[in-house]
Amino acid sequence: MILPRALPPHRIAMLAIAIGIVVWCVFALRWDWLPRYLPLAAEGIWRSLWILAVTVFFGMLLAVPLGLAQAAGPWYLAAPARAFCTVIRGTPLLLQLWLLYYGLGSLFPQYPWMRQSDLWPILRQAWPYAVLALTLSFAGYDGEIMRGAFKSVPHGQLEAARAMGMPRWKIFLRIWLPQAIHRALPTLGGETVLQLKATPLVATITVVDIYAVASRVRQDTFIVYEPLLLLAVVYMAIAGVIVLVFRWLEGRVPSRLA
Repeated sequence: MILPRALPPHRIAMLAIAIGIVVWCVFALRWDWLPRYLPLAAEGIWRSLWILAVTVFFGMLLAVPLGLAQAAGPWYLAAPARAFCTVIRGTPLLLQLWLLYYGLGSLFPQYPWMRQSDLWPILRQAWPYAVLALTLSFAGYDGEIMRGAFKSVPHGQLEAARAMGMPRWKIFLRIWLPQAIHRALPTLGGETVLQLKATPLVATITVVDIYAVASRVRQDTFIVYEPLLLLAVVYMAIAGVIVLVFRWLEGRVPSRLA
């Protein structure tokens, strides 16, 4: 019978300290405001999660062609892709968000045909600009990651596939893309966590995410630490799930795609 491995003493001490902090927070701090704001907090968590999921999905769809254009595309595709990634990475995300919301968002109402269109009920809200800004930001950073990932795939494998008569699209889908994604997965996981940490910026343009809920609790009740501590726990839990998902994908992507 194999006995479970004992934890090192320093980890036991850290675990005891963490449990002590949690117990102290539960009994020493004020939590009477929580039932009142719990529905709003649940709505904020849901909004943060779907903004994260949508922006990561569409950002990755943009990042793959951006990386491919820089790694193997002609100059007329590589130059715009490189310029886009440079601008996105070189400017603050908050600036990009405000340029889209206060710039593009204030431009649309000037056109009567836009206000009369079916898209106006959507474009008058703040969340489309938040999704667009976060998507472009994710694509700009991950486009550089995919560029390095595409270049890291051994060129001999691609040449061997061409010598066997495989079409270019099949080489890309079965050899080049799976290996590039597998090499980039650890970094993509980190970028996804950073994207989660960037979602509170949407609160600056009136999108009510979980950070905006914590700010509202602070403004209404003048309770500062408790909402922020609970907010930190929520973000840490989501980030932990993201890390676990990407670690699982690291072992699954090659066998699923290659």
